[in-house]
Amino acid sequence: MNPIISELEKEHAKQSIDDFRVGDTVDVHVRIIEGEKERIQVFNGVVIAMNKGGINANFTVRRLVSGEGVERVFPFHAPRVEKVEVRRRGRTRRAKLYYLRGRIGKATRLKEESRPSRALAKAKK
Repeated sequence: MNPIISELEKEHAKQSIDDFRVGDTVDVHVRIIEGEKERIQVFNGVVIAMNKGGINANFTVRRLVSGEGVERVFPFHAPRVEKVEVRRRGRTRRAKLYYLRGRIGKATRLKEESRPSRALAKAKK
């Protein structure tokens, strides 16, 4: 890879990425700029996909609004994404949860997993 491009990627990449996986229910805090005002808007939903690829890594969050499915793709390293809070850890056996698109209501729920966070596991070492 070109050393100039890799230096730019290191410069713009976030140092700490939040600990979440596919299947987790998350709150994504996004900075919204309206005119000269700036505010934080929360988008909550289930992470249905993660695409890793260095600076181009992103994740897709899906939620239901008035019975209609809404999906949004967030880049991991975007400056507008303030933080990602994990509300609930979901147990899954797949990397992509696209099958949730065809489900509505209670059928979209995932079983909850009680796994310790990676931050706690690193602290114990």
